[in-house]
Amino acid sequence: MKAFILNSYKPKNGMKLIDASEPQLQENDILVKIYAAGVNLLDSKIKSGEFKPFLPYKMPLILGHDAAGVVIKTGAKVTKFKIGDEVYSRPADYKIGTFAEFIAIDENDVALKPKNISMEEAASIPLVGLTAWQALVEKADLKKGQKVFIQAGSGGVGTFAIQLAKHLGATVATTTSTTNAELVKSLGADIVIDYRTEDFETILKDYDVVLHSQDSKTLEKSLRILKQGGKLISISGPPDLDFAKEIKLNAVMKLVMFILSYTTKIKAKRLNVNYSFLFMKASGPQLSKITTLINSGIIRPVVDKIFPFEATNEALAYVESGRAKGKVVIKLISK
Repeated sequence: MKAFILNSYKPKNGMKLIDASEPQLQENDILVKIYAAGVNLLDSKIKSGEFKPFLPYKMPLILGHDAAGVVIKTGAKVTKFKIGDEVYSRPADYKIGTFAEFIAIDENDVALKPKNISMEEAASIPLVGLTAWQALVEKADLKKGQKVFIQAGSGGVGTFAIQLAKHLGATVATTTSTTNAELVKSLGADIVIDYRTEDFETILKDYDVVLHSQDSKTLEKSLRILKQGGKLISISGPPDLDFAKEIKLNAVMKLVMFILSYTTKIKAKRLNVNYSFLFMKASGPQLSKITTLINSGIIRPVVDKIFPFEATNEALAYVESGRAKGKVVIKLISK
């Protein structure tokens, strides 16, 4: 099969297109012929070695965390899917590799593709959809009538999270540029702040939840707009001790995570608010719930650009530029 591989962290010439062996199936795996793959900033962070301390990969590595395609083979113990099913997935860590023609995925990390969207749109959903779900539903337990601040509303996570938060009945504030203001409003944002000319800290007050995805300065300001007992969930760090325990890191790395998040935790405690770090996990059952929302028209994918498979390096560079509105997708097969 054709695949883009990473031969080392921080490669000088990006990923290399090669002929690779077809993935071997474990008994609970399905083999998916990939029609489209989503591109995420996570791919860039892994490529740069930023996550190597707690998410080390052996080289060569096929990147890619989102896929939509068709099941062409099933493992001996697979019960949820059959050959010919159209599916989508965010494969589990250490089993990634969607920048390729085929991938083997544990059936528990897969869901049937929504019927009313294209393969390319489906491939844009899993990672950002699960991130928003795990932040707003699992960690925040966001309720009707609450107020949530979603940073970078026109980004991949932001465009999904705004729609999910509105579905849950929350009032949504977000930041974006003037050029993307109408986009985020169309997704349901109630308060739109131009981050270039306005300071959200002077506008927002007594919020229940913040979904943080920006830098440390923005994090500090975001803690201050929360009400007493409010929750800030960060997907951009710093990682904390709870995260280290969750992924079973060794004692040294637990200490590192404790130190990295110590200052933020102290500031949150002084304000009587809660800070937690989220590194999303693969989940077929949660993705199935997202499928229902998409099939019902409650959430719609937002795709900025679709690149041909041969231009995978260019697609990742575009994501790294920070200019994308919604998601960037690689197209392997026309349906």
